[in-house]
Amino acid sequence: MATHELTGTPGAALDAAVARESAWSGGGSPYAIGSKKLGMWLFIISDAITFSALLIAYSYVRVASNDWPMPFHFWPSIIKTTVMTFVLLTSSVTMVMAVHAGKLERRATAAKWIAATMLGGLTFIVLHALEWRDLIHEGVRLFQSPWGTPLFGAAFFTLTGLHMTHVAIGVVYLGTVATLFARGRLSSEDVEVSGLYWHFVDLVWMFIFPLVYLLSVRMS
Repeated sequence: MATHELTGTPGAALDAAVARESAWSGGGSPYAIGSKKLGMWLFIISDAITFSALLIAYSYVRVASNDWPMPFHFWPSIIKTTVMTFVLLTSSVTMVMAVHAGKLERRATAAKWIAATMLGGLTFIVLHALEWRDLIHEGVRLFQSPWGTPLFGAAFFTLTGLHMTHVAIGVVYLGTVATLFARGRLSSEDVEVSGLYWHFVDLVWMFIFPLVYLLSVRMS
């Protein structure tokens, strides 16, 4: 009898209504995460699978080839790519500062930190394009290499080109977020979501840099 009386009270009815609303029926967030952040995590997972497949394919081709070239000199290639790595790591720090400022609703400050992140991305693209130019000048093509197996060109340009494309897309994405957030048309969640993308792009480079460059240094 007591149970029936409790369930018949207005408080119990209100609790039941709240429970129905919190269920995933369009009114609540699944897994206690916003839809934008959830979508970005799903994209990152799928993109991570793509890059993992390319890294594994690159490693397999490299090990299976008897004449895999060692085209990178310590100067300038390794020094240049080390600077590129430092630039990307720095841009991750500025992105963290942008997310922090966004959560505090300091919109102008967040936009400035995002602009600094974009500058890091653009610097990376320019340095990477110069590295491509040097290799192309030495005779490396998509299916041609002057030092060994022609598969080097295909593997190198595919892997690094896809990553550089992600950086370029990220710069445009961050520019859009910075502009709209500064105007009050986006929330701090949008800044955080863009930060997830940028950190992922930086993380991928942390695998490409040692695998592609450091393991292919020409010692002589």
